[in-house]
Amino acid sequence: MNWNKDAIFKALSDSNRRLILDELSERNELTLYELTTRLIMKHDLTISRQAIAKHLAVLEDAGLVKSKRKGKYRVLMYNNEPLKNLLKRWID
Repeated sequence: MNWNKDAIFKALSDSNRRLILDELSERNELTLYELTTRLIMKHDLTISRQAIAKHLAVLEDAGLVKSKRKGKYRVLMYNNEPLKNLLKRWID
């Protein structure tokens, strides 16, 4: 798949989005509630679920986060393929 590198860099430009990716890479498959709780408790962020949802939309547009339905919950997963492909072009 060919991801938009500008969308990837835009997604990575925000420190809150990088924290979201850190949390998802550490513990894949989190719900929005679990992610919000981890960001508030672990990183002492004062951020609402709505703000996190907006950050997730940017990350999903860049292909860095995927989501799927599990019952009544939406589960979030980190996708490192866009970063691998982006870096592979520069390293190889």
